[in-house]
Amino acid sequence: MKNRFFIIFLIIISLAISSFEMHKFYVSVTQINFAQDKKTIQITSRIFIDDLNNALEKKYKKKFYIGSTKETEEEIQLLKNYFSENFSIKVNSKTKPTVFLDKEIEDDVIILYHVIRDVSKINSLEIKNTLLFDFLPEQQHIIHTQISGKKLSALLTFENRTELLNY
Repeated sequence: MKNRFFIIFLIIISLAISSFEMHKFYVSVTQINFAQDKKTIQITSRIFIDDLNNALEKKYKKKFYIGSTKETEEEIQLLKNYFSENFSIKVNSKTKPTVFLDKEIEDDVIILYHVIRDVSKINSLEIKNTLLFDFLPEQQHIIHTQISGKKLSALLTFENRTELLNY
């Protein structure tokens, strides 16, 4: 009798546990710093590799292996193109080109390094980030900035793709 109740109890518990769906968070973090002495804006973006590969695969209709030993130069070039198409910064209302410097892999995250050159003063930054939105509309981008000693942050979403920060 006790055994029967125990089995029923286990079945109820397992059904209850299996009814909860695990939800993955889709978040990237970008740090933007102004190196006034170098007249550059330094941009560091952290993005989950699997999400990035999936978005690139959807866009370019081919398998991607960024972050693995199968990674190719063509994939890196397509990654650079994708970043340029989906991430932009206006400095003082003027669009400035971002220049890809390097990337590194840390566990399941790719870290992308970009720079904007020839910036002497920043009054405002208008940041647009639509990375992964074509693949994951629930994607969120946390943006942290440190400009001339002032720290500001923003959260960009599918509905709010652009943020204007004044310094």
